Amino acid sequence: MLAEWQSLTIEAEKISASLPESMRDAFFELVLYPTKASALVNELYITAGRNALCAVQGRASTNDLAARVRDLFRAHAELSESYNHMLAHAKWDHMMDQTHIGYTYWQQPPVNAMPKVSEIKTPAAAKLGVALEGSALAWPGSSGEATLPPFDVFNRQRRYIDIFNRGQEPFTFSIATNVPWIILSESQGKIEKERRVWISVDWDAAPVGLAGGYLKIGGNAQEVVVTVNASRPPDLRRETLNGFVESEGNVSMEAVHYDKKVDGPSARWEKIDDLGRTLSSMTVFPVTAQSVTPPRDSPCLEYRLYLFDPHTIEVEAILAPTLNFVPGRGLRYAISFDDEAPQVIDALAQNTVKDWETSVKDSVRKVKSTRSLSGTGYHILKFWMVDPGVVLQKLVVNLGGVKPSYLGPPESYHHGGYELTPH
Repeated sequence: MLAEWQSLTIEAEKISASLPESMRDAFFELVLYPTKASALVNELYITAGRNALCAVQGRASTNDLAARVRDLFRAHAELSESYNHMLAHAKWDHMMDQTHIGYTYWQQPPVNAMPKVSEIKTPAAAKLGVALEGSALAWPGSSGEATLPPFDVFNRQRRYIDIFNRGQEPFTFSIATNVPWIILSESQGKIEKERRVWISVDWDAAPVGLAGGYLKIGGNAQEVVVTVNASRPPDLRRETLNGFVESEGNVSMEAVHYDKKVDGPSARWEKIDDLGRTLSSMTVFPVTAQSVTPPRDSPCLEYRLYLFDPHTIEVEAILAPTLNFVPGRGLRYAISFDDEAPQVIDALAQNTVKDWETSVKDSVRKVKSTRSLSGTGYHILKFWMVDPGVVLQKLVVNLGGVKPSYLGPPESYHHGGYELTPH
């Protein structure tokens, strides 16, 4: 997110610099200020979050991040002052006075409040610290095994390890692996405060099946062992995959990346470009279509996915926050796997004030349903129309691996199919 905001800001500044002087105030008001202010606020909150994490882990960089939060808060105030007092000779004075940092509910805070930051006192002597992608823990000092999130031959992930100092004096580190297929971005170096090392897998050398290895990270007479797990199924290859594939206990699919679309006699699914938090959406046209009972006369979207030993699974449909616009009726769709009978689901079955507040806050409605499924291999997930007005943005099949997040897991690797294209 931070990288995207920074990229937008750079682009907006380049455009501003290319404009005639007479147009720059208008561009600042309409484009450059909203872009820069949004970038600053996002970086402010992200940096405050990193400061909190680093304080818990005892990183020497904690206080630097606290100082960065203060600088960002000050920079944002100065940017608002520029809008009020410099833009068009103070034509829009007080326009940016409304508080907007420190919200805890819908009402604005009384003053802009900088996010809370932490500062720690670090000892003079150097001390090794290791943190892993996907975990808030740090070693040495945390109970349990230090294990990186898994690698698989389809997604070919690149994972990181942060090697950091819990003291003030610098130290040197080294990393050794016990297997040749683990690739390191670097294996030794000097740590002043912290360094990020990237881990990947040489898939030409990795064993077929499930394989394990480890890293030994040493520094300042301390050592941390990190486990690395990699999966390269013997009967499924990246090039021959036809659909999505399970990874890390889930399959995440953008609605527009269906394998097959089946129209009904009087209704059909169509794509709406860019309507969605992560890509685009699929909805039923015409919007005046009559409700149907699937499978009869029901347009259907089909998604082909490869699962490893499924049992009880949860399917989350991420929908646009449509309201129950027809009196006495909810907002229904149906889901089925393979040749089973469609299961009708009402997206508004739990239509409390709290549910409405959540859908407004998130700009989507998330609806979950569970079912049993067996058999390693390909399955077809079918998403059926029941009522018009359903706008599907994304489907997430959870086999036990989905972790809490705002946007949900990133889209799973997919290859082949109707509209499917490889990463």
